Amino acid sequence: MEILLYIAALIAAVAFAVLVIYLSITLKSVSRTMNNVADTLEGVEEQMEGITLETTALLNKTNKLAEDVGEKSQKLNSLVDGVKGIGDSVQEFNQSIRSVSRSLTSSKINDDDSAAQAMRWGQVAINLYKKYKKEDGRKNKGGI
Repeated sequence: MEILLYIAALIAAVAFAVLVIYLSITLKSVSRTMNNVADTLEGVEEQMEGITLETTALLNKTNKLAEDVGEKSQKLNSLVDGVKGIGDSVQEFNQSIRSVSRSLTSSKINDDDSAAQAMRWGQVAINLYKKYKKEDGRKNKGGI
C-alpha cells in the first residue's frame, strides 16, 4: 500500500509539474501580449499627441476664420447700409420728381384755363376789330 501512496504522490508531482509548465507558458504568452499592448498604447499616445497638435492648430485657424468672417460681415453690413442710403436717396428723388410733376400738371391746367380765357378774349377783340372795320368801311363808303 505504501507503493500506491508513492505512485499517487508521483502522479501528483508530475501533474503539478505539468500544471506549472503550462502555467509558465501561458504567463509568458500573457507577458508578450501585455508588451504588445503597451507598445500599441505608446503608439496611440504618440498619435494622440499629433492629433492634439493638429486639432489645436485647426481650432486656431477656425477661430481666425471666424474673426475674419465677422470682420467681413461688419464691412458687408456697412456696404448694405450704404446701398440702403442710396436707395432712400433715390426714393426721395423720385418723390421730389413726382411732386414737381404734380405741380407742373396743376400749373398747366391753370395755364390751360388762362390760355383758353385769353383765346376767348382775343377772339372777342378780333370780332370787335372786324366789326369796327366794317362800320368804318361803311362810313367811308357812304361819306365819300
